[in-house]
Amino acid sequence: MAQKFKTVALVGRPRDPSATTTHQQIYNWLKQQGTEILVEDRLIDCFEFESSELASLIEIGQKADLAIVIGGDGNMLGAARVLSRFEIYVIGVNRGNLGFLTDLAPDNFKEPLQEVLTGDCLVDHRYLLECEIHRHNQIKSQNSALNEVVLHPCKIACMIEFEVYIDNHFAFSQRSDGLIISTQTGSTAYSLSGGGSILAPHLNAINLVPMFPHTLSSRPLVISGEQKIKLVVSPNNRGTLEVSCDGQVSLPVSPGDEIHIYQSDATLNLLHPKDYNYYNVLRSKLGWSSKLF
Repeated sequence: MAQKFKTVALVGRPRDPSATTTHQQIYNWLKQQGTEILVEDRLIDCFEFESSELASLIEIGQKADLAIVIGGDGNMLGAARVLSRFEIYVIGVNRGNLGFLTDLAPDNFKEPLQEVLTGDCLVDHRYLLECEIHRHNQIKSQNSALNEVVLHPCKIACMIEFEVYIDNHFAFSQRSDGLIISTQTGSTAYSLSGGGSILAPHLNAINLVPMFPHTLSSRPLVISGEQKIKLVVSPNNRGTLEVSCDGQVSLPVSPGDEIHIYQSDATLNLLHPKDYNYYNVLRSKLGWSSKLF
């Protein structure tokens, strides 16, 4: 059967020698299939490949049909914020811990990856969030997040004050350690640790999860993914705050700033093997009980 994906890229910097071995194995296997390959430039000293195949992540988005992200969810998150801007599909090989976003096992990738290359797989479109820091009516910084945007103080265990607006309507004010604003993808990440709801991947929804609020009545709130969120940071806050995007990018926030968060136009085209089942993943990763009968 002919391959659907002609140019395939290898993405994700390995953290240990075993992950490097996986990169080399997948590269060699793709070569045997006659696949045109690109290799992310961060991997230049990690394993052997042809120098002409080296490419930046942006070049991969422009030239490749499929990106194989090898590593944990952190590698996938970093790649997703760039590759979601292009017409490229992405699949993950798990070399991390939980691996909610990386489906393929490193010791058994050949058969499922062969099916993926011929298009015999499932497509899952995941939205991202855009975050903008506004100061004196100007955008001072911005970035995107596949999992979550988090407002928090730079100091540990330091309470902050802010107001939350949804579609420019005042929703609530809060004194807390911050607020987690999560996509459906990120509902099994930091949001879950904070007591937020797990959102099924097909839901177009956003989860707002307070972090240690100074009131017993404050609870997580789920809103439509099409709604826009504005956080107004109280000028009475002392010291600096920051917004974290996927725990990887930090945007500085000053008292009095506004933080605008809304659904991005970019979408991550995430692929899964044809036998993928989201609830099987939850049961496996979270240690849920098996069927009674």
